[in-house]
Amino acid sequence: MEEISNFIKTIMKNDLESGKCKSIMTRFPPEPNAYLHIGHARAMITNFELAQSFGGKTNLRFDDTNPAKEDTEFVEAIKKDIEWLGYHPANVFYGSDYFEQTYELAVKLIKKGLAYVCDLSQEEISKYRGDLHNPGIESPYRNRSVEENLELFENMKNGKYAEGEKVLRAKIDMSSPNINMRDPVLYRILYIKHHRTQDKWCIYPMYDFAHPIQDAIEGITHSLCSLEYDNHRVLYDWVIEKCEMPNVPQQIEFGRLNITNTIMSKRYLRELVQSCKVIGYDDPRMPTLVGLKRRGYTPDAIKNFVKASGLSRVNSTIEGEMLEHFLREDLKLKTNRLMAVTDPLKIIIDNYEEGKIEYVDALNNAENEELGSRKVAFSKYLYIEKEDFILEKPNKHYKRLALGLEVRLYHAYFIKANSVETDSEGNIIAVHCTYDPQTKSGTGFNERKPNGTIQFVEATTARKAQFNLFEPLIIESEDDDRSFLDRINPNSWVIRNGFVENYKPHFEELERFQFIRDGYYTVDKDSQDDKLVFNRIAPLKSSIK
Repeated sequence: MEEISNFIKTIMKNDLESGKCKSIMTRFPPEPNAYLHIGHARAMITNFELAQSFGGKTNLRFDDTNPAKEDTEFVEAIKKDIEWLGYHPANVFYGSDYFEQTYELAVKLIKKGLAYVCDLSQEEISKYRGDLHNPGIESPYRNRSVEENLELFENMKNGKYAEGEKVLRAKIDMSSPNINMRDPVLYRILYIKHHRTQDKWCIYPMYDFAHPIQDAIEGITHSLCSLEYDNHRVLYDWVIEKCEMPNVPQQIEFGRLNITNTIMSKRYLRELVQSCKVIGYDDPRMPTLVGLKRRGYTPDAIKNFVKASGLSRVNSTIEGEMLEHFLREDLKLKTNRLMAVTDPLKIIIDNYEEGKIEYVDALNNAENEELGSRKVAFSKYLYIEKEDFILEKPNKHYKRLALGLEVRLYHAYFIKANSVETDSEGNIIAVHCTYDPQTKSGTGFNERKPNGTIQFVEATTARKAQFNLFEPLIIESEDDDRSFLDRINPNSWVIRNGFVENYKPHFEELERFQFIRDGYYTVDKDSQDDKLVFNRIAPLKSSIK
């Protein structure tokens, strides 16, 4: 896909040309407390692609400075997601790698009179901070001596105080128009076992303090983050300056990308899993990367979607169907096109020889002959889609099978419907047809035009298959004030049981196909040779009008 320019790329280009930096170094800093979703993918792709476009590098850094919800399970999942998307970090770091250096820099700020230990509670700190219309009030502990602050901070590190009893705060300006500069908290006490450092530390740096330090230590040139950190940038720069970091990274913010009918909250996704509304983080309806992978989305489709969405300084919303568009564009020339019926109706060819099976040649993809060809079975007994047959006389626009009408079967013959079999309740269970042996596909027969062309699967060789059809998990509505858990789409996962042609003995997990009539599918991890399971990635056509 053609590269799309954006304002960050322009900044990087100018910085290189002016000599502000000699090379580009970015970082992707996920917190290992959840599985990555499509929103995280945007940040990841942006960092890696921008650096690569200038021959630069990108670090993976796990922001593990808050051990409350972090776990090695998420660390390993994130690594796999990055690898699946095709990226290779220059280095893999952890925020916890820098705990000792960060602590020493906090001590440095205390010695410079720029940090102090405060005994106010979290609620009191918030109250003292004021608001946009009123300046903050200085903490009564703000003017403790350097010596006292050093002793108290060391005692915090040594576990002598309870959680919430004391924090370390920067001493900046309680009347600053930017509330983030009103003596922000730099360290807090947490007695929680860390997934890497275990019980070594009981004080942990806040993100706004740790992140700029980590960027500077790693030599990051451009620290890209979402727009919500715009008013944190002055604090980011303050930390770099006052800690006297030798490398000075540049924080640049870009707008968030929202996708219609897509949950982009880690908390909500966790709630879906914990409430058993989905089968796990890899549920094919989930916007997690593991969910999208299981659904059948390709790395290229996701990357092209992100690149096409662009970057700007404002938050934006894009239709979820656009991701399906890039999936279709990626797969249309790469996948074999098979025949499958998801809601089968039996066809009996009365004038075809009992027990005979013949095979006709068919291209695997008519738009890409390099994918080769296969043998398609035909016999007296077939399956078609139920919706491809109606009993009553159709209107002139109907182009499928009906009593007295003739249709062409893909790769095979013309057939004409003559009668039906029904069960005790009047439901059609089979359609009796006749075929014209002079109309075999590829023979050039064209004396008459059939009433359309439909697909089929030969019944005696067909493979049983489960087809999972998906719609958005949550349907958004401006006038619906119910909890998101109460707005789950009842049709978000519909299961159909049918048949697919006997294309091969074994279908590999994540192998993708276009089922001629229905859309793009992939083989689910639960698929077995005696009961195949396919996930529909996307229908053939977009629902966007």
